[in-house]
Amino acid sequence: MAQLIFFTGPMNCGKSTLALQTDFTETQAGRSGRLFSRDDRAGAAVISSRIGLDQHAIEVNDGFDFWAFVIHELTHGSRVDYLICDEAQFYTAAHIDQLARVVDELQLDVYCFGILTDFRTELFPATRRLVELCDRMELLQVRPRCWCGEPATHNARTVDGRMVTEGSQVVVGDVVGEQGDVAYEVLCRRHHRRRMTAAVGRVTLNPEPLPFE
Repeated sequence: MAQLIFFTGPMNCGKSTLALQTDFTETQAGRSGRLFSRDDRAGAAVISSRIGLDQHAIEVNDGFDFWAFVIHELTHGSRVDYLICDEAQFYTAAHIDQLARVVDELQLDVYCFGILTDFRTELFPATRRLVELCDRMELLQVRPRCWCGEPATHNARTVDGRMVTEGSQVVVGDVVGEQGDVAYEVLCRRHHRRRMTAAVGRVTLNPEPLPFE
């Protein structure tokens, strides 16, 4: 039976790497799939991993229809056995309903990869719907660490080096925009609650010596 599987974890746990590995493994078995992504930090229409892997993908936007896309592919003679959906947290809830329909009615496997919660520790609409509909949710085994050494569980957004808890839910990281220099960092829950990023921790725990003779 085909399944809708949601692979999740905080940033830096290898979700995009696993997405590319899954596609490679499936193609080695003679299966044919399609790759999708949305708002990847490397640009449009690509799945990229922080360890340097990347592959072309179909860019998803609000108006994209997975059901219509797959039906078009199949009725025009193309083979489709599975879908790889990276950055799934940025999809819409309607996209997830479409993917569930693809699994149930067309018997195609759908593998979704994405973070569960945003920088405010709130579920994205798409990940909420994935939790509600997926056949199985897998927590990735590679566990990133907070700067303190504890396992990281939360994603923090920083603007010009300062952690923020307000703003648009979707802002691409590692960019300089109107808001400033936007980046992301993984933290344990304790330091996310205290808004203590690595930069703040260095200043707080290892202050520079006073300039006394």
